[in-house]
Amino acid sequence: MNHKFLNLLLVIVCCICQNSFAQFHIKDPGAISLNGDWLFILDPAELGISNQWYKENSAKPSRQDVVTVPHCFSTDARYEFFTGTAWYRKFFPWKPTSGKRVILHFDAAYYKTVVWLNGQKVGEHEGGYTPFNFDVTSLLKNGDNELVVAVNNNTWKTNTIPGVKDNGNVNDAFVGWVNYGGLIRPVYLTIKPEVYVENIRIETTPDLIKNSASITARIRVKNASSNAATPKVELAVFLDKRPVSLRWKTKSVSIPAGQTALIEAEATIAATDVKLWNLDQPNLYKLKAFVGSDSIDSRFGIRKIEIRDAQILLNGNPLKVGGGNRVLDYPGLGSMEPDWLVEKDFRLMKEAGMEFQRLTHYTPGEYFYDLADQYGMLIISEVGNWQLTPKQMDNDSMRTKYKSQFREMAERDWNHPSVIAYSVGNEYLSDQPGGQRWTKDMIAFAREVDPTRLYTFATNRLNTLPAKPEDEASQYVDFVSTNTYGGHARSLDHIHKLYPDKPVFISEWGTRSDGNGAEAQQAKHIREVLSEIRKRPYVAGISWWTYNDYRSKLFGTNVNGFRQWGIVDPNRSPRAAYKVHQEELSPITIEKVEYQSGEQGLNTLKVKLTARPDFPARKLYGYYLKTAQSKVLIPDLNPGESREITVPIRGFEGRAHISIYKTTGFLTTETEFILK
Repeated sequence: MNHKFLNLLLVIVCCICQNSFAQFHIKDPGAISLNGDWLFILDPAELGISNQWYKENSAKPSRQDVVTVPHCFSTDARYEFFTGTAWYRKFFPWKPTSGKRVILHFDAAYYKTVVWLNGQKVGEHEGGYTPFNFDVTSLLKNGDNELVVAVNNNTWKTNTIPGVKDNGNVNDAFVGWVNYGGLIRPVYLTIKPEVYVENIRIETTPDLIKNSASITARIRVKNASSNAATPKVELAVFLDKRPVSLRWKTKSVSIPAGQTALIEAEATIAATDVKLWNLDQPNLYKLKAFVGSDSIDSRFGIRKIEIRDAQILLNGNPLKVGGGNRVLDYPGLGSMEPDWLVEKDFRLMKEAGMEFQRLTHYTPGEYFYDLADQYGMLIISEVGNWQLTPKQMDNDSMRTKYKSQFREMAERDWNHPSVIAYSVGNEYLSDQPGGQRWTKDMIAFAREVDPTRLYTFATNRLNTLPAKPEDEASQYVDFVSTNTYGGHARSLDHIHKLYPDKPVFISEWGTRSDGNGAEAQQAKHIREVLSEIRKRPYVAGISWWTYNDYRSKLFGTNVNGFRQWGIVDPNRSPRAAYKVHQEELSPITIEKVEYQSGEQGLNTLKVKLTARPDFPARKLYGYYLKTAQSKVLIPDLNPGESREITVPIRGFEGRAHISIYKTTGFLTTETEFILK
């Protein structure tokens, strides 16, 4: 089929998706969705609070529009790029039940949010990309209920996270990406008993020699009743829906009225039941915890991440994997992420060889992490310290805001095996005392929240400076993350000399598709840099800036509002660099050996398959090769190993198209051979 026709068809389908009610992932199967139609009005003069628009039966705007939540008012044609407070209003029926708690959830709202229910203030929240919730039991009433939410996207101030620099330099008073405002992720209710589970953290530690594993479940339980409670706890673990027999050690805990407590349970998983999680064999378990009359479940994986000999090791094997930074931005959607877009982005990234990355400077919706767990991807999560100054990083209020957003992110994501590390910021002055203090203090704080991950930050200060390792904050990280644009060989050698025991992750690299040489130069740049990376075994990963083009108000942005760093354009159409990235970042290569014609059109093609020995490199399990007529399983290959296999070719058209797929069904590379 004609490729131009396919691209046109894709655009038409995407437009249909955007203009109809898109499906947004709500993880809790018992959730009562409040998505859909809401009343909406802008508040450019900031009159809503003083005029009490949140009150029932009070003077409130009479000319309200109807919008569909999740909603990004920054891309709604009626309110495009409005900055300030916007008001959302939802009416919903309710029939109260005794002995239950009702929790109101927001998966994210950008950026400052104030919530009222039936005229009474519920609470407020600051932070645009992390989830938050409120207990609204006492505010609900029988019959119609009125939920009012004021959302303000007036960020990029010197006291917001993310924020602009406070150094007074006009060149720094710009923003890196668009402050897309609104109720950008799902809103819903859950009904809980009075003693209920708030969260669960699952930790696994595999013994790579014995192939057994220990598992610890820490269950946070809230007692919202008026009496002390000692809930009974039972746990069940499943692998591929098969129960795993475990002997749990659990201590009963008495929880005073109105208090929260942690209940811990430990067990050992026998070798016969241990299947490790990795990129090509993303084995997932499910734990279900029953606490009194409540329950919670979560997927998890068993895998080991460690640092040794300037390498990041996954299950004892060095990581050498490509990646890409994904910006939350799509025409007509802004930072919203309907399921179809998440699934499309995930497949395009996975098939481009973007499997190890800091997705961007803030956390996307959890559905992307669910797919990363299910199909194999490694993620470094980050909260939005984007180039904050030392003065801002020393400010107690800014530190408190950052810690709150980090905790919300980590407590959402700590059971995802795909999350192997957290970053505490991007491109701040890490060679100055304020940057050093921030790095040391925030990593120490983060380790208290989640001690199971590696910690880093994205520095741009190491490409030429400093002269001594103690003069830069990378002394505090588990591995160095560097944003390096040009001079890669010199920069990497300098970093390795400073920190010879630390692996290096290139957290940003790349070039724009509209620069000198345009798309051809962008594609060429990939090959040139990879040739240097492959000479340096201490490089664990490289993450291209960016996977997709994105809107920005930063200097250097095109007049159409987009920055063309992507290997796909805003609508996700691949550029020339996409195929080059796919080829260069595939862990397997293919060469033609010979072609033999046979009788009755039964011809054969012999090919040589090689697992790359340098970068990217990993042991390959269950990969397979496909032609138009056949599918051939590829033998397992260690890095540097080669195998020749014979592929049947029926008929003769002068050429054969060969595609190689990962175990998980994603394309890793493809080529076409002339048959003669």
